[in-house]
Amino acid sequence: MSRIDDLIRELCPDGVPFKTLGEVADYSRTRVDGALLDEHSFVGVDNLRPNRGGRVESSFVPSSGQVSQYLPGDVLIGNIRPYLKKIWLAAGSGGHSGDVLSVRIRFENVGLIEPRFLYQLLASDLFFAYDTKFAKGAAMPRGDKAMILKYKIPVPPVEVQREIVRVLDLFQTLEAELEAELEARRRQYAYYRNQLLSFAEAPQRVRWVSMGELYESSSGLSKNADQFGFGQPFLSFKTVFNNLAVPSELQSLVNSTLAEQGRYSVRAGDVFVTRTSEDIDGLGMACAALVDYPKATFNGFTKRLRPKRVGAIDAQFAAYCFRSSLLRRQIAKKAILSTRVSLNDEILLGLRIPLPPLDEQRRIVSILDKFDALVNDLSIGLPAELEARRQQYGYYRDRLLTFQEVA
Repeated sequence: MSRIDDLIRELCPDGVPFKTLGEVADYSRTRVDGALLDEHSFVGVDNLRPNRGGRVESSFVPSSGQVSQYLPGDVLIGNIRPYLKKIWLAAGSGGHSGDVLSVRIRFENVGLIEPRFLYQLLASDLFFAYDTKFAKGAAMPRGDKAMILKYKIPVPPVEVQREIVRVLDLFQTLEAELEAELEARRRQYAYYRNQLLSFAEAPQRVRWVSMGELYESSSGLSKNADQFGFGQPFLSFKTVFNNLAVPSELQSLVNSTLAEQGRYSVRAGDVFVTRTSEDIDGLGMACAALVDYPKATFNGFTKRLRPKRVGAIDAQFAAYCFRSSLLRRQIAKKAILSTRVSLNDEILLGLRIPLPPLDEQRRIVSILDKFDALVNDLSIGLPAELEARRQQYGYYRDRLLTFQEVA
């Protein structure tokens, strides 16, 4: 980093000016016709990938009306659930949904700050922590647009910005190579999981049943935002979405009563399913409870499937089925499409899954657990190597983007 240190000593030895984001940039004020957009140029929050993963092509494109326009160099930020860290630096022009913010450098500041440097500042953990802190809403928090513009950023000389971007781009390239290899392994795992759960080669080993034959469905606990952060354990939407099994300790808390703890309980054998999401990929994701969680409750944006009889189905087997193509196709076909996608009890309990004998279910779970660990366990193999690279990149990003403010 000696080149950067030399530039700082030469160009800004006494520190750099800090400005609010709103002094440097603003949200896009221009519009574009939806009919002019396609899957390559439209950006919705659903096709911005989490953890600074860029974007994928859109599966939904507006056919009429106008949407906000983005231009090359704009920084697009997913404004729902800021903790997902959805962000992308636009290389071309297009349009985006209302759940995406397009941050554009003000005309008078072009040349003062580089778009890629602004992207790095807004892709930092510091910014997303700030954005999450001021987000509004409990289960589906949304970033506060006014507070985002009040976020303070350093504005060093352009020569310093460009050198920092060059170094951080190298780290990102190395990380992207590992991510591509891991993604290839995940596709292999998904293919094997789908084959294993299709029972195409031995259909006589299974019978197909509806979820309603196995489970009773109920909705979760809804509370005002000021009731979260203290009290008793709470199974959040985020935890359900991110885990095949409920973690041994629940980090979220809610102020729940004894009556609520009884009504919205979390017990061994329960399966929790996300019932609503801004995109189809977040809908119908399942998480299995393997033990009882005394005093715990679950969130209102998920459904609880409680088995009607013990020993009919393994909870982890059911969770794997929900994440396999055989149920993903059914969910995509039957989901209620409006402002958000959702599942009701009729749809959820009407889903059909294969039901082999219990010992066969557990054998399949044992196999899939090993595959899942190979592609998701951060303590071993390629996931561990990628996590180490991300930590290294995060360390240098935070270090390089930290400046002394000029007096």
